[in-house]
Amino acid sequence: MAVIDVDLAGRSYAVHVGRGLLADVADHCGALLRKTRVPIVTDANVAAFWREPVEDSLRSAGYEPRVLVLEPGEASKSWRVLERVVDWLLAEEVERGDHVLALGGGVIGDLTGFAAAILKRGCGFIQLPTSLLAQVDSSVGGKTAINARAGKNLVGAFHQPALVLADTGTLDTLPDREMRAGYAEVVKYGVLGDADFFAWCEANGPRVLSRDEDAARYAVERSVAAKARIVAQDERETGGRRALLNLGHTFGHALEAETGFSDRLLHGEAVALGMVLAARYSARIGHLPPNDAERVTAAVDAAGLPGEIAALGLDCSGDILAAHMLHDKKMDAGVLPFILLRAIGDAFLDRNVAIDDVAAFLTAQLQAH
Repeated sequence: MAVIDVDLAGRSYAVHVGRGLLADVADHCGALLRKTRVPIVTDANVAAFWREPVEDSLRSAGYEPRVLVLEPGEASKSWRVLERVVDWLLAEEVERGDHVLALGGGVIGDLTGFAAAILKRGCGFIQLPTSLLAQVDSSVGGKTAINARAGKNLVGAFHQPALVLADTGTLDTLPDREMRAGYAEVVKYGVLGDADFFAWCEANGPRVLSRDEDAARYAVERSVAAKARIVAQDERETGGRRALLNLGHTFGHALEAETGFSDRLLHGEAVALGMVLAARYSARIGHLPPNDAERVTAAVDAAGLPGEIAALGLDCSGDILAAHMLHDKKMDAGVLPFILLRAIGDAFLDRNVAIDDVAAFLTAQLQAH
């Protein structure tokens, strides 16, 4: 087991990465559990595989697990489901000093973390991420949110977990499509700030996707360590550094909005396609060598992830996609900064991008064959 520290002033916490962590969840979480009753939020897909080992571990240690099982999918990141979670936690008499366990992927982690952030003005929570995407990205860093009609993750709070247990054994039960979607976030860390890691992904991506134990664990450890460093430098995304983690997300969120935040385009798939678009746009305006843009596209293609927006069959223009971007959380005084690339491993924030030019670029991409 590897332990990576997220070093925040007065609120540091550890991310444990290894196989079999959920079967020993009581041992790892025991110091944080003040009462016998332990609230757990999960979804039906995850519960089918991982509810029992978590409950068995807690019961064997003398705890009483209480489980709320939600419907899987992005639609659960809503006001309606948030209200249900908060009401349930109140009925379970959760107090400020208690910790709620979020057992699932990014949707469960984001939703449960936000509920914990607002319950009685903030209670604790523990992330038990079961998807590759959640293990390498969304469970670390304290971003919690639900979606709104205007866009993705627009209602939320920064609320750090007290502990993250990334059990790589859960990847064995992850559908292949979800595995590929999570791998997009792994590649992202190489593209934005670590050229050597990107080269490792080019060589070892098939091993990760086939769930080779050593490769998958290394990918998670390296990704978490990269995110932990950035979060420690810029926890609330105020200095620009943390914004780099959104590489691919401005383009990707627009595509998710246009596809209705549905299974038509998973978040990780949108990030992969967004990275390709960010790389191509960077090359278009002269920041990035075209060969580097081609390498990003090739890495996405090799992982079986979408690399062409024309293939989505969207009935819209680049102007419509650009309009979605204007709801981006990074909007600052009417200006939308874009995370672009100078090279693989060298992302930067560009505050001088003309949205009309982005719209024209997207229209051309929509029409490409």
